[in-house]
Amino acid sequence: MALKDVERLAKEHTFDDLKWISGNDVVVKQWVRFSCELKCSTYGTKPICPPHVPSIPECERFFEEYDHIMIIRIHKKAHHRDDDKTVFKALDENIMALEKRLFFEGYYKVMALPATICTRCEVCGITPESCNHMALARPTPEALGVDVFETVRRIGYPIDVLRDYNQTMNRYVFMLVA
Repeated sequence: MALKDVERLAKEHTFDDLKWISGNDVVVKQWVRFSCELKCSTYGTKPICPPHVPSIPECERFFEEYDHIMIIRIHKKAHHRDDDKTVFKALDENIMALEKRLFFEGYYKVMALPATICTRCEVCGITPESCNHMALARPTPEALGVDVFETVRRIGYPIDVLRDYNQTMNRYVFMLVA
């Protein structure tokens, strides 16, 4: 299957704003991990969040194994972080459906990194063994140390820190294909 066929499948799943990069184009930085640790209220509370994910050097090596990563732009009205579960539930289900479809099309290394943290359960199991949805849970790019701002700006995508809820946000899904 060619990348144009992957794009066609993405469009069938309503993802039509996308660009391609290689794993070498993903900017991985230690400061992003520190930001998770110091600023994120879910740090350590999910099996797909730091410190339960690989180290920064391991993440760098992980991304280098992918020649093709589809960056999918999600353009939505801003909302309060407490609304992530409502706003992103259908999006995350659709992303995982695309990941599954690509797997069955022969892309056995496919992995989706969603635009927001997993919100499937009211109370999250902290370890992979206690997670009710481990087969669907994925870390965000930031959890793996990705500087999403720098990575997407390098390919011409817009991204800014939002100052109020009247703005439109740009969030990004990383679909690692191979």
